[in-house]
Amino acid sequence: MDTNMRKSITPAEKLAVTLRYLGSGCTFTDLHYSYKLGTSTIAQIIREVCIVIWDELVEVYMPSFTDQYWQNISTGFEQRANFPNCLGAVDGKHIRIIKPTGTGSQHYNYKHYFSIVLLAVVDSDYRFIYVDAGSFGKDSDSTILKNSSFGTLLANESLHIPRPSQLPNTNETNKYVFVGDEAFGL
Repeated sequence: MDTNMRKSITPAEKLAVTLRYLGSGCTFTDLHYSYKLGTSTIAQIIREVCIVIWDELVEVYMPSFTDQYWQNISTGFEQRANFPNCLGAVDGKHIRIIKPTGTGSQHYNYKHYFSIVLLAVVDSDYRFIYVDAGSFGKDSDSTILKNSSFGTLLANESLHIPRPSQLPNTNETNKYVFVGDEAFGL
């Protein structure tokens, strides 16, 4: 709502601030200069917009894991990358934050800034199929995966992953896999 002091921040402006932050990793101070908003206002906007995006889109873009769902993803990797039996690519992304009070060095990462980590699994079309955000910046990718709900489901064999299948043009049967860099130890 507009006041005598200033006009309200439009939803389009809030979305622009959030997307710039998420896409670039720039600081709240950078955004302050670009958008002429206070850093605490920027923090509040980003938090609110991320919650709205998640609430509105999670059921549409992050469906439940089923055998058929995994089969479709595997087919995509085979067609796009000639990589049969692949169910997803896993990686982590540090999201810069202001150090929370009383947290010591928990959020301080190897890149020498404070962060939380976004862990993601994507399909062959680069669409997110799993997201976990909020792990401490100091934690390794393998620790974050292990402690995530996805890692727990994977370890407990509760992801409904299809049984091993025959590789194309061979008699060899292989398990389905996820790929990631060496930090994950998959």
